Amino acid sequence: MTKQHDLFDPIQVGDITLTNRIVMAPLTRNRAGEGNVPQAMNVTYYQQRASAGLIITEGSQISLQGVGYPATPGIHSDDQVAGWKRVTTAVHEKSGRIFLQLWHVGRISHPSLQPGGELPVAPSAIKPEGEAVTYQGMQPYVKPRALDVDELPGIVADYVNAARRAIQAGFDGVEIHAANGYLLDQFIRDGSNQRDDGYGGSIKNRCRLLREVTEAVCISIDSRRVGVRISPENSFNDMHDSDAQNTFNAVTEILNGFNLAYLHVREGDAIKGTRMLDYSQIKERFAGPYIANQGYDFESATQVVKNGNADMVAFGVPYIANPDLMERFRAGAALNQADQATFYGGDEKGYIDYPFMDQVAG
Repeated sequence: MTKQHDLFDPIQVGDITLTNRIVMAPLTRNRAGEGNVPQAMNVTYYQQRASAGLIITEGSQISLQGVGYPATPGIHSDDQVAGWKRVTTAVHEKSGRIFLQLWHVGRISHPSLQPGGELPVAPSAIKPEGEAVTYQGMQPYVKPRALDVDELPGIVADYVNAARRAIQAGFDGVEIHAANGYLLDQFIRDGSNQRDDGYGGSIKNRCRLLREVTEAVCISIDSRRVGVRISPENSFNDMHDSDAQNTFNAVTEILNGFNLAYLHVREGDAIKGTRMLDYSQIKERFAGPYIANQGYDFESATQVVKNGNADMVAFGVPYIANPDLMERFRAGAALNQADQATFYGGDEKGYIDYPFMDQVAG
């Protein structure tokens, strides 16, 4: 009989043991300093949340071309490595574990955020609906430039360089961001990839860049230090696929061949509030730890781990407002409510000033 687990059981992820199965989801907060370098309040923010079984950082650009939002951190310069090193040291001082999310936004950018004012890049020159967040306010997305085949090895090399820098910065591992309408997801889904070369058309071809990135990063830093995040049906950033179940079943089968630390799945459509796919088909195709994400609370997370439909559960908004979320769950304590007005940008308010369970809010 298979042993039932709960959120407070330890779990082996790659070559590290996590003390519990509660994961802090990657959360863009737009509070990096000059040069997209993590700063002092970022150190405090992550250290406050170190009791999570695993912290996955906010997306961090692998290159200048990968930037899509103001004040988001990178992992491609020496100063950024030094800034992140202060974060990882602080988390490890509290016995926490932390992975860095590797990010290239692809078409979800704007020329004002790109080197030399160039066009954002994408698998195909398809303009997404919506507006970009820029230093000058909201501006309509532009039609991106389709990447040439001979540029793709350079993209792979940027992921490898970023992964190596993450290990240099003291991270326990990295998460390849292949979700939520950013570059790798844009290649996977046929709504954004209309190429007619070896990176487009068939599901296998559309998965090719993700496979090449994953293989190269695994070779570079050890597959046991690498996770991947996917979002099979999330329509965020104007995304869709004509056959999402088969597409992402195939994605999972490819990823299963790499002996990854975990697969992190955003289940359902965050925009529409729907869940149409059978995620058990994805989980059964992946032999390693499966992280479920999307709107879970303590009760539903406990149940999904107990019944074996997930090995860990990632929490987003609850971790914004509750640095001691794990302790609150264990104690059955009430949760702080998050202030949505302070989610993106700003200072310490709504970032590092949420009270712990044993504090009285002032």
